[in-house]
Amino acid sequence: MTDVQETVGDTEALLRAQSGVLERIAGGAPLAEVLTEVATTLERLMPGCHCSILLLDPESATLHHGAAPSLPAAYSEGIDGLPIGRDAGSCGAAAYLGVPVVAEDVTTDPRWVRFRDLAGAHRLRSCWSTPIRGRDGVVGTFAVYHERTHQPAPRERDLVDRLTHLASVAIDHDTLFGALADSEERFRRAFDDNVIGMAITEPDGAVTRTNEALRDLLGRTEPELIGARLDELLAPSGPPPYEATLRHPDGRTLDLVVSVSPVAGPDGLPVRLIANVLDVTQRRAAERERRGRREAEVARQAAEQASRAKRDFVAALGHELRTPLQAVTGFTELLGSLDLPPERRRAALEHITGAAGHILAMVDDVLDVARIEARALPLHPADIDVTAVVSEVLNLLEPLADAEGVHLRDAGEPATARCDERRLKQVLLNLAGNAVRYNRPGGTVTITTRAEAGAVVVTVADTGRGIAPEHLERLFTPFDRLGVDTGQGVGLGLPLAKGLTEAMDGRLAVSTVVGRGTTVEVRLPG
Repeated sequence: MTDVQETVGDTEALLRAQSGVLERIAGGAPLAEVLTEVATTLERLMPGCHCSILLLDPESATLHHGAAPSLPAAYSEGIDGLPIGRDAGSCGAAAYLGVPVVAEDVTTDPRWVRFRDLAGAHRLRSCWSTPIRGRDGVVGTFAVYHERTHQPAPRERDLVDRLTHLASVAIDHDTLFGALADSEERFRRAFDDNVIGMAITEPDGAVTRTNEALRDLLGRTEPELIGARLDELLAPSGPPPYEATLRHPDGRTLDLVVSVSPVAGPDGLPVRLIANVLDVTQRRAAERERRGRREAEVARQAAEQASRAKRDFVAALGHELRTPLQAVTGFTELLGSLDLPPERRRAALEHITGAAGHILAMVDDVLDVARIEARALPLHPADIDVTAVVSEVLNLLEPLADAEGVHLRDAGEPATARCDERRLKQVLLNLAGNAVRYNRPGGTVTITTRAEAGAVVVTVADTGRGIAPEHLERLFTPFDRLGVDTGQGVGLGLPLAKGLTEAMDGRLAVSTVVGRGTTVEVRLPG
């Protein structure tokens, strides 16, 4: 995270905390609830720390629990009622001296002699405490604990300074009932001096007051803004908080985040709105740059994967074509050079026919993939007896299954689907053929058919090796053989089966367990 992003993130969090505290104060929330929100805000901004806010009783000069959202309750109880003094730990000394007190290591700091055992029992190693100053002086302390030795950085000191100010506003409001002038002054300072653009509006959105940061952001003067409606100045893109784009008078285009908080009156109804406008132009630019780099990287990886798949396809197709072509060439030469008896001539012609059919089937598969991708696959849907197609597929695969030592099972029930019979047979031949080829000797391939409401489901389950998790995302990439180098197929079986199924308004899903097998489910319209 860059310094700019960190600063913007801190500012946004402080903005939310400030708005939340002001809302809770205006709504009469209990002081403990307000202080807990302040402490929780710092804990979010400084991961790993524990915050504590103690309140000073000026009559007894003792500190008492105010808020400690993540400190152990036993520890908070142990320091409740702590008398202030130079050697009263970080908090007691800070309240007594009126200055921040940092104990980088409580096990060696002389101010912690009386409290080392208590801190050690709860794994607290360092404590940095800042006095909270109210209208009449110190009213409490804001402590930050770590479970290791720690020295606060400038950013941490700045965060604590700002949140300490919020805590002081909350404490003063709680203790000084009727001190409206003082509360108004503190709000004015928080409003006018805020680095975030702010506006006060009527309940209908008419602007009554703006701070300098907002005027600079909009490039307009106070008289130009008074009376204007907030939604006209910053067109909302949705409910608050929302994003807006603003064209600055100097020509810049600014990206803004706008949040609006209502301030309720005694009857609970909004009497005014407080709008906070944050400039996130730099952060958005950084996000767009990161997104562009990420998209470019994804595109590069996709191109490399496509290139690898094409290379694998060419290699696999060359291998698959070479064997039947050699058969065609060899038997053609045999027929042309030798006077063969009728039986051998007939066998040679059958080999040539089989090899040519294998080549034609591969070409058809490649063409079908292209047609599917072009959405130009010819289909002839009809009401098809699925169980009859399954039986035909099993009969066709029986020689292959016998050669591989795999058992075929038909566990279907009568079912009729609305589909193309030829394409359904093509799907099941691909799926069941893969299940046989990639099974184990003595394994089983089971085709199950069942009818559901408005659908027919056909599952092809094998007891083979399963598919490795790193290959699952590439299952349906054409010509990708998933690293298998067995000389079987060109990587079109599953992609073609999925494409054909979806072309018939169906769905295909794969589930697999490595070492136990794979199940492919084909769901077709009933």
